[in-house]
Amino acid sequence: MERIVIVEDDVFLREELQNILEKEGYSVECISSFDTPVKDIISASPSLILLDLNLPNLSGFDICRALKTKGIGPILVLTSRNQLNDELHALDLGADDYLTKPCHPKRLIARVQKLLHLYKNMHVLLDAGDFQIDELANILYVGKDSISLSENEGIIIKALVKASPLVVKKEELFHLLWGSSEYVDENILQVNMTRLRKTLDGVGLSNRIKTIRGVGYQLVGDDSL
Repeated sequence: MERIVIVEDDVFLREELQNILEKEGYSVECISSFDTPVKDIISASPSLILLDLNLPNLSGFDICRALKTKGIGPILVLTSRNQLNDELHALDLGADDYLTKPCHPKRLIARVQKLLHLYKNMHVLLDAGDFQIDELANILYVGKDSISLSENEGIIIKALVKASPLVVKKEELFHLLWGSSEYVDENILQVNMTRLRKTLDGVGLSNRIKTIRGVGYQLVGDDSL
């Protein structure tokens, strides 16, 4: 099921948007604390982000820039700011569409469906600096070399890249891989991590995954261990 993350500080509007989207069959997660919004959005593994611009602590512009730097999207801006300069700035930062409040629910759903369809068929390269990942095809590129990843390898490495330099908790990986952290043997995760490390070793990316004991895993550079 496609997951939409709502980044909106107005409680009543946030709940209204959640109801509209859930009635259309989408899984919805709302960001209600704005201390670490970028980290929280990434942890939710969104199919689409619905982003306000006027937010506490960090503006929607800053959040948009940070997410696009990590190759995360699509981003649909929904804001009360109706100035052309604001729209052009958001689009220049990487926003995929821009709507102003108030917005008719049918218009919102139409834009959401359009962006999800476009991204579903788009090969997006996730850039990790010295290697890239084709998110759709699960292909890892290192220089002129490439290697196909298994489904689980792709899920893990994409989560690590998107969260970098932050740690991805084991519970987050359980949810991404198996939909739940209940009744999952931690040894299964370790087996998958060992396979991914072996794959990375084969293309010259040794020692790139650091185990944070009791917490999770982190993507690091060669000289960070």
